Order: sequence, then C-alpha cells, then structure tokens
Amino acid sequence: MKFVQIFSTGGTIDKVYFDAGSEYEVGGSQIDIVFREACVDFDYEVVSLMRKDSLEMDDDDRALIREAVEECEHRHILITHGTDTMTQTASVLEDVALAVGKVVVLTGAMAPVRFRQSDAEFNIGSAVGALNSMPPGVYIAMNGRIFQSGTVRKNRKAGRFESIEAGGLT
Repeated sequence: MKFVQIFSTGGTIDKVYFDAGSEYEVGGSQIDIVFREACVDFDYEVVSLMRKDSLEMDDDDRALIREAVEECEHRHILITHGTDTMTQTASVLEDVALAVGKVVVLTGAMAPVRFRQSDAEFNIGSAVGALNSMPPGVYIAMNGRIFQSGTVRKNRKAGRFESIEAGGLT
C-alpha cells in the first residue's frame, strides 16, 4: 500500500467541544493529527466531504460518498464516519468497491479524537491494517475487529460494534 485516499464525513471522531455553546459540534478532520503522531509510512490525502453527525446524513450525502469512491483513482480508501449510520453507508458502497477492485474501510469512534480516553486512534490503526490485508470489498473497522459490510451492527447499549449473529441491540 503506497497511497491511501481518506474521505472525512464528520461524526464523533471529529467532534470538538465549544464552551460557549456547551455542546459538541463536528469540526475539521482529525486524521492528519493522528497520522502525524503515529509517524505513518505511506502517502495519503484527506478530502473532507462533509462535517455531519451521521444521524443527520441522508441519501444525498450517501450518494456524494458513493460518487467520491467511484471517481477515486486509488485502490485503498479510508472513510471516517459517524458510528450511528456507518453500516448504512457501507451497504451503499458494496457493489462499487467490488466492481472496481477497491478496498474501502469505514471507521469512527465512540469518543472524539481530542479526548484522552478515545477509541479513535485504535480504530484508525485497525482500519489501516484492514486496508493492507483485506481483499476488495467494504469493511467496518471498530473495537479491534474488522467486519465485512452487511454482517455488523452497532450495539448502543454495550457501546460497541458486533456481528449480527452475536445478538444485542442495534
């Protein structure tokens, strides 16, 4: 893997806290900071497609992500995404990735990158590992596991992603 195209869409991974509003808002992509601190040894480009919480995403947003993946000349694509609708976006990309031989991995976080106790860095590292090792297709990298699109759901009660067969709440 010599190059990774990164599409940032927002979500918790990129959230920042604003004291004036006493709430979190989606800020700019944090992946450059994570990669710089990790001293990654590959070239990459980050393109921000949107800055949305995934609960605010709609079919037009997913169409924009799909178009970006279709038009991307690179084989390895990492998408940072909010966790609530990540599985929906992954399903929209399945046929595109397989048709053109791309490895597409979506990842996010339950807590923002800027938090000391965030799963973001670990999930991003897992996603890069998946880009290096998985065959063409669409995957979700969360909680130390790589899931093929269509086989995973978010278990909100447990605060993790799990195989659909594992049971639990979505």
